[in-house]
Amino acid sequence: MRKDKNLLQAGLLLLRVGIGVSIFFHGLPKITGGPETWTAIGGTMSNLGINFAPTFWGFMAAFAETIGGILFALGLFFRPAALLLIGTMTVALVMHFSQGDDFMKYGHALDLLIVFAAALLTGPGKHSFDAKYIPRIA
Repeated sequence: MRKDKNLLQAGLLLLRVGIGVSIFFHGLPKITGGPETWTAIGGTMSNLGINFAPTFWGFMAAFAETIGGILFALGLFFRPAALLLIGTMTVALVMHFSQGDDFMKYGHALDLLIVFAAALLTGPGKHSFDAKYIPRIA
């Protein structure tokens, strides 16, 4: 049984670091793109009926992917980071659906939405900053 728990923790670590670093590099050009890029990204919020502050929403998406990706990888403030990433992937999925895209276009956003939702439920694992430094609330 102990070997199974060690493998589970190693798997959570691998998943968290791999996906976190990947989403960080996916978001890096967005956060460094500046206000013009943020406005273009934030414009997708209109698919949800939100037509104000596209620059803010675009920045938040870029922030979620870059900073949230690093936090996710480290397992630091893990659940808040996962929630930000769930929101970002939900908006991406809605955008793809509204454009009539096929699975090849929206599949990545759907896959990541599922991963982030599952991670929210499982937590970061014992090899994380949260497990080491953030006391559990009983």
